[in-house]
Amino acid sequence: MRVISGSARGTKLESLEGLSTRPTIDRVKEGIFSSIQFVVPGARILDLFAGSGQMGIECLSRGATKGVFVDSNRDAVNVVIKNIKACNLFDKARVVNMTAQDYLGSCKDEFDIIFLDPPYNMGILDEILEKVYQITAPGGIIIAESELGWKPATEIDGLEMVKQYKYGKVFVTKFQKES
Repeated sequence: MRVISGSARGTKLESLEGLSTRPTIDRVKEGIFSSIQFVVPGARILDLFAGSGQMGIECLSRGATKGVFVDSNRDAVNVVIKNIKACNLFDKARVVNMTAQDYLGSCKDEFDIIFLDPPYNMGILDEILEKVYQITAPGGIIIAESELGWKPATEIDGLEMVKQYKYGKVFVTKFQKES
């Protein structure tokens, strides 16, 4: 797993061993970034359920101005910190060790791009999506990775599902908040 583009291009990223995290495969990451590439420079990003931090790091490498990385797993947080340092992006990043729900309950920031990649089959994506909407900047983008076939349980006024992409057994859903 490497950074695809930008100032940290080619930097090898570590991931947590075992099955507790699921790094986004390169093909999926490339597809996501081709769809948001023009929004990334200058963006404020949130990498919720950060795992290795690769999605947020990719944004910072491509010119995002601020990145917040949240994960409840202490070992994953240590991997994120190590990866951010390896990419020389620590001055743009903040790493938080808490649950997504706790972070969203206390967050006062607003983000232009938010990545959601919660554990599959736990049924929390719908709950998280509603909370994330509140901290998404007008015109902001939410990228949700999920198991195949996931659709939001309810519509959120002011949030449009732009597109769903299928990559093998992975669904990537792109949402945009009204401006």
